[in-house]
Order: sequence, then structure tokens, then C-alpha cells
Amino acid sequence: MAEKRALFERRSSVSLPTLLPYNTLQTHNMKKKNSVCKDLDYSQVVKEVQDDIRQLREKINHGDGGSINIKDLENALAKTEEGLQMKTEQVINHYNNKVQTLPTALSTRFDPGMVAMEQTWDLKTKARSEMKRVQGQQYLAREKLRQPQPPGSLLPKRQQVQVSGPSPGQQTKHMLTLRAVLNPMHGQNRQSLNDNFGIQLPLIPQRVENKRRVKLIQKDNSGVVIKVTSNIPRPIIGTTVEPLAVLPRANRTDPQIAPPPISEDDARKGILSLLERGLIPPAAELTLDPSPVRHKTAPLHDPTVKTKPTAQPEMSHTLAGVKLDISSTTKKAEIDDNVTKIPIVPPHPLSAHSTETRTPSAKTRATSASMPQIKTPATLKTYDLPLQPMELAQSPDINKIIHIPGLSPTIGRPVDMTYLPHIKPPPTTPASGDIKHLTHRFAIQNGKIRDTSAEFLSFKQHYCLTWGSIVSMIKHLEKMTQEFSVPIAFINGDKLADLSLEFELERAPSVDDLLTVIVNREDVEVLMNRPGRRYKGPNGKNVAATRIQSSWRMYRDRSEYLEYRKKKWAAGVIAISWIMNIKMSQVKQKLKQSREDQLEAFRRRAKKFAMSWDRIKQSKRVIIHVSSLGLSQNIRDTIHEFGIRQNTQMARICDIRDPNVDVIFISPVPLSEETLQYYSKLLGLKAAIDSGNVEDQCVMSERYRIITPDAIKSFPTHRMCLSTLLKYSPRTIKRIKHLIKGREAYMVSGVPHNDDLAVADELDVPILSPEPEVAHLYSTKSGCKRIFASANVDLPPSEYDVYSLGQLHECLAQLVTENLMVKRWLFKLDDEFDGRGIAFCDVTEHLQCYSWALKESRRYGEKWSKKWAQEAAYIKIHAEIADVLHANAKPVHTNIYASWDTFLEAFLSQGGVIEACPPSESITTLTVDMMIEPNGKYNIVSCGDQIHAETPFSCWGVSVPQSSVEPDVLNVACRKIAEACKTRGILGYFSVDFVTFIDPKTMEQRLWALDLSLHYSDSLAMFQLMSYVSNGVLDPVKHVLNVPTNKQEKRQRRRRLAGQEEEQEPNTSRFGVMSTRLLHTNLAVVHYSVFFQMCRAHGIGYDIKEKQGTVFTLIDSFNRERLGMITIGDNLQGALATFARNMSVIHQEISAPNMQGETNFKSAIEDVEGILGTTIENADEPDEETNDQS
Repeated sequence: MAEKRALFERRSSVSLPTLLPYNTLQTHNMKKKNSVCKDLDYSQVVKEVQDDIRQLREKINHGDGGSINIKDLENALAKTEEGLQMKTEQVINHYNNKVQTLPTALSTRFDPGMVAMEQTWDLKTKARSEMKRVQGQQYLAREKLRQPQPPGSLLPKRQQVQVSGPSPGQQTKHMLTLRAVLNPMHGQNRQSLNDNFGIQLPLIPQRVENKRRVKLIQKDNSGVVIKVTSNIPRPIIGTTVEPLAVLPRANRTDPQIAPPPISEDDARKGILSLLERGLIPPAAELTLDPSPVRHKTAPLHDPTVKTKPTAQPEMSHTLAGVKLDISSTTKKAEIDDNVTKIPIVPPHPLSAHSTETRTPSAKTRATSASMPQIKTPATLKTYDLPLQPMELAQSPDINKIIHIPGLSPTIGRPVDMTYLPHIKPPPTTPASGDIKHLTHRFAIQNGKIRDTSAEFLSFKQHYCLTWGSIVSMIKHLEKMTQEFSVPIAFINGDKLADLSLEFELERAPSVDDLLTVIVNREDVEVLMNRPGRRYKGPNGKNVAATRIQSSWRMYRDRSEYLEYRKKKWAAGVIAISWIMNIKMSQVKQKLKQSREDQLEAFRRRAKKFAMSWDRIKQSKRVIIHVSSLGLSQNIRDTIHEFGIRQNTQMARICDIRDPNVDVIFISPVPLSEETLQYYSKLLGLKAAIDSGNVEDQCVMSERYRIITPDAIKSFPTHRMCLSTLLKYSPRTIKRIKHLIKGREAYMVSGVPHNDDLAVADELDVPILSPEPEVAHLYSTKSGCKRIFASANVDLPPSEYDVYSLGQLHECLAQLVTENLMVKRWLFKLDDEFDGRGIAFCDVTEHLQCYSWALKESRRYGEKWSKKWAQEAAYIKIHAEIADVLHANAKPVHTNIYASWDTFLEAFLSQGGVIEACPPSESITTLTVDMMIEPNGKYNIVSCGDQIHAETPFSCWGVSVPQSSVEPDVLNVACRKIAEACKTRGILGYFSVDFVTFIDPKTMEQRLWALDLSLHYSDSLAMFQLMSYVSNGVLDPVKHVLNVPTNKQEKRQRRRRLAGQEEEQEPNTSRFGVMSTRLLHTNLAVVHYSVFFQMCRAHGIGYDIKEKQGTVFTLIDSFNRERLGMITIGDNLQGALATFARNMSVIHQEISAPNMQGETNFKSAIEDVEGILGTTIENADEPDEETNDQS
């Protein structure tokens, strides 16, 4: 223990108090009383010495010291007093158990001339010793330097000594122990003191939080004092109620959600609480039963009977702050006899706990008006008067109880006091004088004050000290009453005095301020508010003239100002419009220049692309598919779910069938993980399809990328085409650049748009499509007629580029006259697509002159084609054609064009075509997809017969390959159209629609070219998927789709024995029925996984070995209402039957009798069944002919 003490003193340069062992504590306790007594005596002695010294000093200061040297005596006394004061402090500190053990470090090190001393208290002898601090060997030189040296002495030389002491580890341990000792809040403080110094600190018990003990002193009946200790619970800090329930966040954001139920606890809070918390809607109609408001007939008083209070000074039964509780049995006469009437003594301002001072303000005026007071010069000091004690007397009625105002029944009970028959009021100061009136009222009659009346003289005497400011207020009142010709006005003098104090040094008072001091204010206001009353005064004519002049000047200046402001506004509008026009012109010029630069870059890349096409086609390349519908904005706005409509060409990714092709597909809608997994598995069947073994599957995810533009989230409702969204997606553009870097790439778009050029310019890739302007020109109904006419292919009787109503009537009348056998005529808008902008009219059925015109045509015979022969019939038909169209023309899509008038307005605004409908009941429409390569070569990519579900003028699906027309006839027509397109700079993918029928005159098959679409079609995308899953190749000459046989199926043909037929080769031709327009709203309730399980249960699937079956395309990842489907079979009848069966099974599985939903399955099944019946009849006819020949 001694070693630890020495070590601690060496390291800290301080000394610890001498610690007593545990066995010496009893001795210390025994000596404690004597020590305290000595301290008390010593303190008394010190106090007396200090008093003597103080008296001596006072005598010296007063000159009673004689010949004593005053300065020396004062110095001696100061030293003595300083020493005694120090001793006194030591004793007092010891008495208070405040032991001072450590000197301050600052006084030891930095105070000049100070030597470090160590003060130690001996707990045994209660004595203190002082000694110089003894340092170790290593600190000796430093302590010598700290002590003051005599002048001229040299510093001692530094001596190298070997430090002896604890090791560094022990020093660190001791340092940590020292820190714990010096910090009473340290966790090891108690343990360190106990281990190192033997000090056992007392344990502090835990505080009782909830209860506290309070000593109460009571007296029993005998007068003995009893101390009672009771436990009083401590007050709970914080809220003591639970939070009230509020309206949930979902109900606050969506008011259509049903409100939550109201519990009984919430109902107890009241209706106001429920309304504030939102549990009851603000607009709810509440009916309270019973109603808190009850209706009762109000009593009507007789207006002739008026109660007027007596004109007496205001009195009250409040006497000097004491309120008498007068019972109903006491008579008023007795009270008047026993109680002396005294005025009201106003309460002291501090008694109302008010912090306001008396200032001339509006609040002061309101207070004085509401609480009448005595207005005398002495009342300004009346509040400082103390209340005089009142003498108590014997009350004649002992039951009377005096209630002291301000004493609540919860604080103290009513005090039983004797009745006061004669209570004297508190004495007033002599300056207050006699109280003559409680209020001062005087009158102003005809604009002049009655200055000789007793009331006014009393008022003037009462406020003589502030009469100067009151006079000015009186002048304002006289002026106001003169201007408005007020006969008489009674003035409240007290309020007038308050008002004069407020407006003494401020602005002049307004009329409303002056009205506040008038007693009969209502009558005065009625007079003042009468029109023209202002001009009844003595100077009324001048005031009226001034008013008229000022009104006229105001009107004139106001008119001039309004005209100036109007001109200024117009000038500002013109300037802003001009600036905006200039800026808009500059922006348009920049955009136009940008478009021209992009078009020039497109043409430059197209030339380079055409030169290197042969090399690119045979090498590794990347195809960027952008299935964009670059239609006009008004058409895009009318397409429901425009993004899903653009996503119907998901099958474009099947271009990876070519091993040299990698595909980047830009999706117009976000795709779910389930959809991406489906396409990954579908494309992974490539190896299994080639080998015919299901287990031979591969991973094709490295060959294609499906990317969604990041601008889709930024423009969710703008219905932008995909190329525009891609243009505003810099991150997507950057990613595509990274994917095609260093590789041959080109872009295949949908319907061409100007933003396709911007995207291609950003990516620096060519586009396999014509220029947007060229594509738009020849994709219209009138533009394709020009190409068909230049290609010299058969066209239906038609007229195009019709833009006026007169031209419409003339052209239709001429066409009807030339083609009397055509019953139905079609009207097609130029800019519409997919059969949307079509109207029809059965003209010949409603023409009254039709039978006559038909006779005329028979009469003229072959000469009917001459104009002169048709002139008479043309005139009659033209006269009737307008009424026929107005009454019988109908649009096909009434959801877009509700009536003929609406359709006619659109027809005349954008132009259109008048076209004849084939005069036959059996009509077949077919589509041929072609491609013009950049080097000028063209070929047929696919061809198929159309399937119509919703209307006969829009394509719902296709059966591939086509089987309605002879291949040679169709190839010739397609070759002519391709040549015409090539000469106009059209390249890329395009589709041609034809219609075939049996001519009723010649009974020969006719083929008319109907429409031309210069973009990648849905049928071509589905054909790419069909070719991918079947490895089929279309023969463009014979229009046959052949699939190769699997290697394992190639077996050696057996030798033909006698009487046995040769084994037939397997059928390698395939037919497919496909559509991307399957719609059923009930599909939304079925997940894709459940949907495929349902299809598997009904045998709907694809046979890889036979290359037959059904394949789906998922185009709507989230709503799941639309999908595409392909059925492949070895004959057309089988493919059609499978397609119809699949739709029937799906419809039955997902539809309930009470939930049919919106679907086009039924109409498609009917059309497929009709086509199926026609194909069966056509297949039976050759067999019958063969039997007849045999």
C-alpha cells in the first residue's frame, strides 16, 4: 500500500491524504465530539477578534489614534486580519467536512515565487501539516528550475541519471487506476478505491419513483399533536391518455375507400371529435336523436310598454370587495335601512393578475366603457389606497352568510360572519373631494355644446388637469355634428377623456372613433347614414360642389388611367407575342435544320449500307428491332392501350434463327420476369427443334437482348411512339451503343417516323426502311393507288384524292354510272390504318333511277362506256346521290366515328378514296409480305389468307401460306408492285393486301390490289416465330412451307417385296394459322403459369418431333388480357380446326355463365369455321372431278 502511495505521488505531483486503517475508525469517532466543541470555541474567539479589529480601525479613521503611525498600524491590522481569515476558513471547511488535500496545479507551476507545498490532514489527530513536496530522482532538476533562483546564479547542468521505477505496463495500469479514482462517475471508481486505498464507499439505495413519504401534523380532540407519515404517489410525468384513433392513410389518400368502423370508445368522444379526426366525412349529413336544439316560441313583448331604468347613480351590493348573499325572505326595505349606500371601489389592478399598465389605447377605452368608474383627479391614485378594516357587529339575522369573492368553495368554505348594519366606506384622501356623479354626460345641440349646463361644468372641473386635449376632441365632435346636421348628441365624458388621451399627439380621430363616445350612437348613425345628410350643414353647398368636382375629376382620371392601362396591357401582349413568335421561329428553324441534317445523314448511311449489303448479309451482324407505330398524334390518341398495340411484334426476336444474327429488341412496355422466362425457354428449344429430341435444349439468352426505354416512366400518358420514347432515353441509347460497339448493325423500324432518323443518328446505324416522308406519302390510300396504277395491276373501280363534298358527289355518281353492277361502295380515309377509317353505303338499293339506268346500259350495250351515253343517267344519279349518302352511309367503327357526319368531316379534312366493293358474296382477302433489299433485290417473305373477326375490313389473323390464288398470278402482281416501289426509293419490309373473288359476268377469278403498308407487319413477325419453331422454309414460287425431316427419321427404305407397296415419304409441308389480336378480359384473372397448366391439361401444346401444335406469344405482361397464338399442322383444315378448338377450350375454361367478359373469341371462331367449311368443299371438288373422269 505504501509503494502504491509513493508511486501515485511521484506520477501526479500531488499528495493523497493520510488514510487510516479500518481499526482506527472507532477512535476517530470517539474524538469527534471534543474536536467539534473546540472548533466551536475557536470560531467564537476568532469572531470576537475580528470585531475588536474592526472597532479599532473605525477609531483610527475617526482620528482617535493619537500619535500612532496610522499607515503601519493599518498594515499590521491587515496582515492579522488576513491570517485570521485564513484560519477561520480552515476551521469552517473542517466543520463542513470539506477536506482540502490537493493544491491547484496552476499555483504550483505558473505563479511566480511560489513553492509547491503539500497539505495533509491527519485523521487521527485532526491536525494538518505542511511540507515541501519531495520528488523522485528523475524530477529533482525540474523542481529546482521551478523554484526562484537568486540573481546571477547559473542553472545547474543536466545530469544523466538512470530512472528507477515501474515498467511502462505498470505505469499504464496505474494511470488507468488514477483516472478511475479521479472520476466519480467511472464504473470502476468504487472498486479502485476499495482495492488500492481500502475505502469502502456507501451504497446509495435506489429511489422510489412512484411514492413519496410526507409528514402531516394533526391534532386530536385532546389537543395532542400527532405526526402522521403517509405515502403519496408521485405525479406521473407525461401523457396519461392513449392516442386517439385517426383516419388511416389509405382513406386520406383515396376518399372512395369505405371508412373504417367506429368503435364505442370513439363514439364516446363525441361527434366533434369524430369529425376532427376524419372518422366521419366532412360532407356527411348528421341527424342527432334527440336533437340538442329544441324549438320554442319566443315571447313577444308589447312595443308600447317600455321599461326605462331610473336615472340614478350606478349602485351595486358589492361592498368593499364583499358580496352579500341576500336571501329571498329578506325584504328590500330592511336592507335599505341597515346598509349604507356607498359607491363601488374599483379593484386593484394587481389583484386581477394583470400585467398591463394604464395606457391610452383602444383596450383602455373598451375597459372603461364596459366597467364604469368614478372619474376624479384622485382616482388615478385610488388603486394605491389600502382597504380599511371593517368592524363586525352583531347581525340581527344570524343565518346570513357573507361570501368573499375570489374564494372558491374548493379552497375554503363560506365564512359565517355577523350582519353589518352600518358599514362605513373606506376613507378617501382629502384631494378626492365629494363624489358627485358616477358618470359625466353632457349634450351637443345643433353643433354647439351646452357649456353652461351643470353636467358640463362638473365634467370640466373633474378633468381640469387634462382639459387641453379634451377641448380639441370637443371641437372635432362639434364639427362632425355640424357637418351632418345632428340635432342633439349626448356625450359620455369619461370615454371622451380616454379618447383625448389616445389622440392627443397622434392623428386626428376618425368618425368611427368619435361615435364611440356618443351615448345615443344608434340615432346619430341613422341620421349620418341618410343620403345627402352630409350636405345639410351650414357649408353644405360648398361641400356638395366640392364633392361633385372631385367625383368628376376622379371619373375623368380613372377613365384615362383605364385607357392607359388597357393600351399598356395590349402593348405588353403584342411585345410578348412578338418575342415568342421570334423565339418559336428560331426553334422551328433549328428543328428544321436538325431534321435536314438527320435526313442527310440517313441518306449517306443508306448509300453506304446498300454498297456493303452483300457483305453484311453473310457476316455477323446485330439487328435493332424498334416496333414503333409512327402514326399521327390524333390517330395514336384514339388507339386503346397504344403500348400493347406496339408490342404485338415480340416475335421479331426469332431472327436469331440465323446463326450470324444477334437481336436487340426494344420493348414499348415493361415486361415481367415471367414473360422473360417464357421467351428464354421458347428460344432455347432451337437445338431440340433441329435434332427432334426434347432434351437437346440450349441457352440463347446471349444472342438477344430485350430493352425497355427508361423514358416510359417519364411519359406514361403521352402516347408517344416507341422511337420518340427511345429518343428521350439517353441511358438506353448509351446501353445500345455499348452492345453494338465494333459490330455491324442496322435498325429495322415499324411505321417510319422522323424520330427514327434521330435515333439512328445517335446510334450511327442505317435503317432498313424508306424515308419517313416517302413512307407516309405512299402508305396513304391515295398514295398506294398511284403505285398500283403505275405498276399496271388490277384495281377496283375507284377515285382517290377526294377533298371536297362536291368532288365526292361527282366522283361517286360517275363511278355508279360506269359500274351499275356494284352494289356497295366504300369510303376510306387517307391517314387511317388497319381498316379503322372506312364507311360504306349500298347506293344502288336506294337509287330511285337505278332500274331506269340499268335499262339504259342494256340498251346502249358496248357503247355504255362512252361518256355521251352515260350523261343522262349521270345527271339523275348525281341529283339523288347526296340524299342517299346522308340517309344510308354508315361508318364501320362507330366507336371512333359515331355517325356519317363525323366521318364526312374527317374525310374532307384529310382526303380519301372512293372504292368499289367486289360484287360477289364469296370474297377472300390475302396479304403478301415482301422485302426490298438495299441492293435492289426483292422477294416474297410470307403470304397468307386473312381471317376477319370484328369487321370484314380489318385483318384479325392469317393462315399461312395462302391457298386462294394461283401462285403465278400472285407472283406477277407482287413483282410489278415491287418494281414500282423500288423506283420510288422504297426499301425494307412492306405488305400488299389483295382481294380475290369470282366475277359474276365472266365467272373467272379476279385479283384486285387494295392496300400497301410500308412497314413491318404483325403477320410477318408471327411467320418468323412459325419458321423458328418448325425450321420451315417458304417457297416463294410455289407458296409452300416445307420443313426438313429429322436425322433420326431418315431410315433406309426397305426393299419392295412382291405385292407390297412402296413406303410413302413423310409429309413435310406445313400450314399455320396465326393471330396477335386474341382478346379476353377474363385472362387477367389467370396467371401465365396457371394458363399453361390448363393448356397442358387439355392437350394444347407443341410437338417438337412432329413440328405441329400450338405456340403462344405473350404481349401483355401485366393485364394479361391479350396474347398471340399460332397453330401448325400438316394441312390447312387441321390447323384451322386446332385453332378454333383452342379458342373454344380457353373460352370455356376462363368464362363463367355470369362472367363472360369482353372477347373476340366467338366472332373469330365463327369466321374460322366458315373458312374451314370452304376449304373442305374445295378439297372435295377435285375428288368428285376425278371420280367423274374415271
